[in-house]
Amino acid sequence: MTIDKKSIVLASFAASNGGIHTPVQIQKLLFLIDKSVSTMVQGPHFNFKPYDYGPFDQNVYTVLEGLCQEGSVEIIESGQTWKKYRLTPNGQKIGDNALNSIESKGQEFIREISKFVLSLSFPQLVSAIYKAYPEMKQNSVFKD
Repeated sequence: MTIDKKSIVLASFAASNGGIHTPVQIQKLLFLIDKSVSTMVQGPHFNFKPYDYGPFDQNVYTVLEGLCQEGSVEIIESGQTWKKYRLTPNGQKIGDNALNSIESKGQEFIREISKFVLSLSFPQLVSAIYKAYPEMKQNSVFKD
């Protein structure tokens, strides 16, 4: 199976088994996958640059919008200024297939990093990324 941008987004969401992702969690999850296991997932898939809250690529949202239109991802209105995202049941099936097509070490990493990203608060997650990747702090508006 070819792992493209859509597949890696679906696989990364599938690892959380129905988890709801905020924009910062999505950006950091995909950044960590690209940085840590890109060769195992035919990546890197995105071009992350230092931004207000660390690594960011606008294309992540373009892919999410496409997946929403296809019915694989749903937007959850949170009453905040940002949207939250999760897989639809069909998206979970496609994402599980994509995740299972990745070699076992890559799958394990994606599952672990998904848990890690979802377990942290916004400031904890941004701080953890800055600690591990200080170069991603250069344009930050976040003070940790």
